[in-house]
Amino acid sequence: MIRTQIQLTEEQALALKKMAAARNESTASLIREAVNLLIESVQDASRAVRIEKALAVAGRFTSEQKDLSLRHDSYLFEEHHP
Repeated sequence: MIRTQIQLTEEQALALKKMAAARNESTASLIREAVNLLIESVQDASRAVRIEKALAVAGRFTSEQKDLSLRHDSYLFEEHHP
């Protein structure tokens, strides 16, 4: 692990200390948990944006291939491996 230093308000430090005592954990473990939750929420939001963008373009294009939805992998392979 990497050691780091942070600054908290008095209210944050007191609340964190009380939570740590109630859960019988260290304040450091609670901070790591909070950081993990923040990272996950940002990644989830990013994933949601990608899904939204993908759904926005779904069905907007046409093809002469009538079985494209069934054979898309074959068509892509054939295109890149002539």
